[in-house]
Amino acid sequence: MRATVLRTQTSAAARRPGRLILTGLAILVASFVVFGTVLVQQITERTVRANLSGTPAATDLVIGSTDVPPPTVRDVPAIRAVPGVAEAVARVSTGVAIGPGYLNLQADPGTGPLSTVRVIEGRYPDQPGEIAITPRTAERLGLSVGTTTTGTGGELTTPTRLTVTGMVDTAADAGYDAYAPESAVISWARLTAVERVDVRVAPGTSTEVVRQRLTAVVADQPVGTGGEVRQAEADAAAEEVGKLFILVGVFVSIAVVAAALVVTSTFRIVFAQRMRQLALLRAVGANRGTLVGALTAEGALTGLVAGVVGVGGALALGYALPAVLRASGMAVSSPGLPVATAVSVVIGAIVVTVLAVLAPAFSAARVSPLEALRAASTTAGRRGIGVPRLVSGLLLAAGAVLAAMGTISQLPTPEQSNYNPTMPLFLLVASGGSAFFALVTLGPLLVRPVLAVVGWPLRQLGPLGRMAVGGIGGAPRRAAAVSVVVALGVTLISGVVIGGASLQLLADREMALSAPTDFEVTSSDGALPEAVVARAGAGSAALARLVPYRRLDDVTLLRGADRLGNVESGYPTNDLDLGALPTTGELDVAQGSLADRGRGRIVVNSWVARDAGLRAGDTVTLARAGRTVDVRVAAVLPGDGPLHAGILTDPADLDRLGAPSAYTGLLADAAVAGEDGRTAGVRALRQAIGGADGVGLAVLADERDRTDALVRTLVWIAVGLVGLTVLIAVVGVGSTTALSVVERIRESGLLRAIGLSRTGLRTMLTVESGLYGVIGATIGLLIGVPYGWLAIQTLGVNAPLTVPVLPLAGLFAALVGLTALAGVLPARRASRVSPVAALGTDG
Repeated sequence: MRATVLRTQTSAAARRPGRLILTGLAILVASFVVFGTVLVQQITERTVRANLSGTPAATDLVIGSTDVPPPTVRDVPAIRAVPGVAEAVARVSTGVAIGPGYLNLQADPGTGPLSTVRVIEGRYPDQPGEIAITPRTAERLGLSVGTTTTGTGGELTTPTRLTVTGMVDTAADAGYDAYAPESAVISWARLTAVERVDVRVAPGTSTEVVRQRLTAVVADQPVGTGGEVRQAEADAAAEEVGKLFILVGVFVSIAVVAAALVVTSTFRIVFAQRMRQLALLRAVGANRGTLVGALTAEGALTGLVAGVVGVGGALALGYALPAVLRASGMAVSSPGLPVATAVSVVIGAIVVTVLAVLAPAFSAARVSPLEALRAASTTAGRRGIGVPRLVSGLLLAAGAVLAAMGTISQLPTPEQSNYNPTMPLFLLVASGGSAFFALVTLGPLLVRPVLAVVGWPLRQLGPLGRMAVGGIGGAPRRAAAVSVVVALGVTLISGVVIGGASLQLLADREMALSAPTDFEVTSSDGALPEAVVARAGAGSAALARLVPYRRLDDVTLLRGADRLGNVESGYPTNDLDLGALPTTGELDVAQGSLADRGRGRIVVNSWVARDAGLRAGDTVTLARAGRTVDVRVAAVLPGDGPLHAGILTDPADLDRLGAPSAYTGLLADAAVAGEDGRTAGVRALRQAIGGADGVGLAVLADERDRTDALVRTLVWIAVGLVGLTVLIAVVGVGSTTALSVVERIRESGLLRAIGLSRTGLRTMLTVESGLYGVIGATIGLLIGVPYGWLAIQTLGVNAPLTVPVLPLAGLFAALVGLTALAGVLPARRASRVSPVAALGTDG
């Protein structure tokens, strides 16, 4: 009997491959995502290994390592004299402070197989004091071929002449790169050691023999092969890729859990549609264990087919995409053929599907043989949950609350400097996991009250709206199973959106403090020449605004005769005019208001406030060199002050403290956005600086751009990863709607028979599908917003908490739209069924 039932169920599933694929569609997508992730990791690692090594391909041997003292300058001639050495290049770099700014001077031969640069203008240096620079460096520092400047670097402390003899092209141009032969760099900077020596072996000579000879010459230095060094460099880059894909794996695992929940829901619908058949099998002698085995085997077959199709699709795309990218000129490697991984993914798909089908199978196997006498082949789903499930759900909810309270109790205080987020993060994850499983357990009880609220507007729209809401409310277990997956995706995305917005505000605040404008002009002796300020302020179409400021480092705080704080030398103080800066709006305050600043009122950073025991509204005395000024604290900043100031005061108060009239620095903005506007601004300020000694120009906008790009990249990566769960949820909505159409075919026929048009039926079913998204998105936002806030606090980054209303509203609308779209095709199918044919079925 067992074999007969098993053959009956599996053959019936095999005869309807469309239904089989539809049932396992979520597993198919999950298999595609899992195996696709493996292939993407292989593509990324192979591309990194092939393209991101800094050692030239012609390098046969490398002398030196970061683990031992570097080779000396005296070692280089001895290395070149070793028989079999065709070329030896010493790699060394040194920072150079020049009048206009900073250079990273690197040793490179300029020509030959071991060179990493290519001359594009002028000639390559060959004497000490000669350099070649990159195009972006030329633009940023106002240098050109033939320009002469002075600088100090390495062991050289006296400013010495540097002449630009050429322009070179490199793999990366940071805007402060210069190159020269090793002899010129070593001689000019008076260096005594190099970082390493790259060796090219003469053709026809054994690399191993030369390696042994070199080992005898530099016995205290490791001698590795070029291949080993390139492999180590590639491994280091690939290790970073591996760390990223560990995070990817976490989100993929969440997507697999979501797929299992969707599959459980779809199998409940499928088995409910076959209750009469299952009852007949019970009537002819099949016991419950036999039915469970047969239904589980059907689930295993579904997992096998879905896994094979998903893996096959991922493999096809994984090989096609790199080929297309290579055809367009991009250096992208192809993945390998991880057969063992592919088999593991298929087996995993089978296991996950079997685990997902167990609960529906046990529930379906409890059908009574008398059910065979029913007129319909389907049976209505249960609406409530049992007492054990209710108790489990309440315990999980209580555990989530307790873990969240534990997280809150361990959040860092403003004064805490040694905060370790490990335990709070662990408690937060435990709380989130408990909350999710509590939602899974109690979902059928939550659907109806949530539906009562979110479905109210639809019920006011007429019969179609009321029927759509009733269709969801009539099967709360099914609605809960699908909506919970949607809620999981929305919770993750909303948490990422809130976290990203908070981190962006933090980055904006930090940049408003450390890089409030595009450029900063400073002097090494602490005072800008008046001529530089005058020329900069004379007017230039390349600059939008100029904000000079003064800075003092020895201002102390008094209350009466008592000195406040523990800093002996005083607090750094400046008179920067925040009202003249475009980034003032990015600043937030911990206490008080920035609008209250002015003469007799100061703004202090959080550290000064804690150290001196100050709060907004307190009165205090500024003191310097025997002079005092009574002021009131207008605001306390949550972190550092502008340009790392501890105290921000009015220029008149700084005058009363005896500050020199000469400006310490000058801030400026480019008049035009983008690289061209920034370059024009640099040139204008270079002209203003002229030949002033010790005056330097820093391009603060570069740092701001790097920070913004990093935050945006991290947020989009996170959104893309959690989007996997949303994709599974949308697939689940589509498959659930499609299967429920079959279950409710008589209902659809009856509605058509009493006058409902095809358009009306399509609209009703599409709205039902969208309601899954409404319920899930509502629950997801209710959970995601507080957990997003808590996650930011747990990281201890002092980011301001914010709710980005428009992005979250867009997320809500997008999820509702996607889930409604997932029901369009099933709704069209249902509307095509003839009312007579529908009423003639027993479904």
